[in-house]
Amino acid sequence: MLIHDGARPFTDFALLDRVIDGLDRAAAVIPCLPLRDTIKRVEGGTIRETIDRSVLWRAQTPQGFHYDAILAAHRAVIGRELTDDAAVAEAAGLAPALVAGSEDNLKVTTTEDLAAAERLLAAHQADVRVGQGFDVHTFGPGDRVRICGVDIPHEASLVGHSDADVGLHALTDAVLGAVGAGDIGMHFPPSDPRWRGAPSDRFLRHAADLVGARGGTVAAVDVTIICERPKIGAYRAAMIERVAAILGIVPARVSVKATTTDRLGFTGRGEGIAAQALATVRLPLPPSFPPPQAGEG
Repeated sequence: MLIHDGARPFTDFALLDRVIDGLDRAAAVIPCLPLRDTIKRVEGGTIRETIDRSVLWRAQTPQGFHYDAILAAHRAVIGRELTDDAAVAEAAGLAPALVAGSEDNLKVTTTEDLAAAERLLAAHQADVRVGQGFDVHTFGPGDRVRICGVDIPHEASLVGHSDADVGLHALTDAVLGAVGAGDIGMHFPPSDPRWRGAPSDRFLRHAADLVGARGGTVAAVDVTIICERPKIGAYRAAMIERVAAILGIVPARVSVKATTTDRLGFTGRGEGIAAQALATVRLPLPPSFPPPQAGEG
């Protein structure tokens, strides 16, 4: 069995394989890394001696054990304060075998660790792509419009097969375009009665899930609403919050703007609303591209 510390989010399959393979030769296996810094023993703020670092290693997880062995070890040390399962195994008389750990398998416990984790994630998702989307809906009977997931009182509604959310439709196409996944009509055809009146947050969430399935993340989105009326200024903050919630990103990565066409064209004549959107996503580099080295990019 493997016991893992949830504060280490970057464990890879190669590390898992090393631990599992090690269990063929030992009842306990610990991934470790050698120390590179010179180690000092300090008392009262004064260095007393230099420690031989060649015999010191940094323990990581997941740690592997034969189930019966680690269960017996835990039962044998009940009441003692030990920092990890390796220490439990040692205290119970097991001699864990060492396998190579991974520098990427960092433990996120402090603000500095979180910043390092973000840098590591960005380095592994260095394939930056941008998609764009555009959508138009005409006005019809009604008393409100839904834009970017927010209902706005108005003397007309937007006409569409789903909820006609012009902002989320444009944004969905932008996210799909960033990963080369076609357009909203391919995934949710208007000929399919299942999507009649459907809330458009389902469409955008689906697009974001496709990014996640490729090991990527949505980095930022920008939506521009084009209309004479209604005015969206009072609803902009709510739109940003809603889009951020759908995509699972922080509001600071969402931009919603509005503009007019100075009464030109169909939006200027008040016949409908248009929206355009850009989405930036980060994907893992293809295997043919080596990941950036520390300090690069």
